[in-house]
Amino acid sequence: MAELTQDELDQYLDFVIFYYDSKQLQSDCGKNFVGACKELGLRKDKPQGECIPEFVKAEDQPGCLEDLESIAVLEGESWLFVHPFVINANFSDEEFSWYRNDSEIHYISSSEEERIHHHGPVLFLLNLTLDDSSLYTTRWDTPSGRYYNLCINVSVFPANNPWDPELLYFEIKIPDENPGILCPDGVSLICNDMKGEITWYKNLTLLPGEHEKTLRLNGATKEDEAIYTCMCTWRHNNHTYNSTVSRWLRLEEPSSHQPPHIFYPIHNVHIADQGSNTKLNCSVFCGVNADGTCSVQWLMNGQEIFKEDGYNVNVSSVTDNKSRQTISTAVLTIEKVSAQDFKAKFKCIIYSSHPTLEFELTLEQRATMTPHIIKGVCVVLLCLLLAATIKYFTVDLALLFRQLLSSSHHHDDGKEYDAYVIYQAQRGNMAMEKTLSHFVIDILPSVLEKTCGFRLFIHDRDELPGEDRLELVEMRMRLSRRLMVILTAGPEPGSDDTEQYKASPKHLVVGGYDWQVGLHQALIQREMSVILIQLEDMGPQGYTHLPVGLQHLVRTIAPLRWREGSRGAAASNSRFWKRVRYMMPVTPSKNKCSNLGS
Repeated sequence: MAELTQDELDQYLDFVIFYYDSKQLQSDCGKNFVGACKELGLRKDKPQGECIPEFVKAEDQPGCLEDLESIAVLEGESWLFVHPFVINANFSDEEFSWYRNDSEIHYISSSEEERIHHHGPVLFLLNLTLDDSSLYTTRWDTPSGRYYNLCINVSVFPANNPWDPELLYFEIKIPDENPGILCPDGVSLICNDMKGEITWYKNLTLLPGEHEKTLRLNGATKEDEAIYTCMCTWRHNNHTYNSTVSRWLRLEEPSSHQPPHIFYPIHNVHIADQGSNTKLNCSVFCGVNADGTCSVQWLMNGQEIFKEDGYNVNVSSVTDNKSRQTISTAVLTIEKVSAQDFKAKFKCIIYSSHPTLEFELTLEQRATMTPHIIKGVCVVLLCLLLAATIKYFTVDLALLFRQLLSSSHHHDDGKEYDAYVIYQAQRGNMAMEKTLSHFVIDILPSVLEKTCGFRLFIHDRDELPGEDRLELVEMRMRLSRRLMVILTAGPEPGSDDTEQYKASPKHLVVGGYDWQVGLHQALIQREMSVILIQLEDMGPQGYTHLPVGLQHLVRTIAPLRWREGSRGAAASNSRFWKRVRYMMPVTPSKNKCSNLGS
């Protein structure tokens, strides 16, 4: 290609500046543009159409574009800045002027003896101190008489804080197990221009044998997450200098952005009470390490829900620490459920990179518990009534089943009597003597023997003259199935009868020998069941006039109370006599009882 004149280069330069400022660099420059870059010595490290950096003409805009270039350097290190569009050293030092812009403008010389000096388009910043932080400006005077300004903002940070966030290059976030960490352009270009050597550090610890621009980590794990520093060691005028850039490496866990899956709610109907508070929960599985990949929203009748209407939607996304599963949840709170809410259609919408997912839900009025309560109360009352009825008619039912299930013949157990009747004869109380005699001699045999077929042994009625009394009592007791004790009240306290009763030898045995034998068999040998029948109120002294053994029986077996003169006093189907028959042996010694159900 023919060499371009300076005027032609200026024309191309104006053309590039115009399009660069308007962000419309196009390929219209074509080969002529590339040729212009080469002829003028422009740095062509980028694709065609991008080889000219941001700069402006001094006559159009005085000074320079702010923060055109920004350099962050650690105290004690060095830096080399090359004019962005210069590729060789064909320019003389006189074409470039460098300044430090503080409160005053200081000229930067090209003397090698200065820490900060320049060689044409190259600015050397050596062994920087904190005071070297400033704005540096270069002026390029082209052979055609035109000139351009370029600014550099240099910030020097203390050496004791090498990990200042302002010093760190942008971090690397990759899910790769074999990541490559590229040394940033600033240090990489210095090493290229100054023929330096690269070394790598992990958290300020040297990584031996690593001198490539790209640091490879094979099989990286979470332990490899660190700050990696790329250091270039280079020489200038027989002195060694260091330039470093650090950057974070973060390994992202592999993610699985699969189609969202709604796992709650399960049913399309939500039970609620009108006038109460209720919550609708929509939970979605978004994937593994998929935070932010799907969102959940509630709609009511297809419209967005607003808090001021009495509704509130709370959205959250949580990733489990172990499984790394991401769950997004939207909770719709209805402060007070109204009748309109039961007619509305609530819809949970899930947005993601996959097709939109929907789940429709309606509210349903909770069924009232009143009918169930009424049914429950009725069942309980019925059970109580049934239990009371069974308890009340237990004796009647038992007697009925005895009649239906009893065998036609009497089981021979060697017993001749169904009950042995003992009682205490009264002395001095004619009314009680008459009542006792009437019950024992007339009523008892009439009901149990004549009507129901039981066989009784009644003392003083069934004993034969001349028999040995002691032997008779013992033998008849052994031949009886039950011991029937007739209880009467003792003498009234303070009366003459009381003193005579206590002084009487019979008081000690309360009725004689048959009482002693009967209580012995009932309490000690437990060979006989006892039936206690009380003829009258025992008075204030209660049962204290009875022997201790009999008092014990009274406490364990409630006496049956017979009331003389009552309608059922002599009726076998009365409540009293049914209870007596219930306590008697199942099968009478004689015929079965008649009129059981009457």
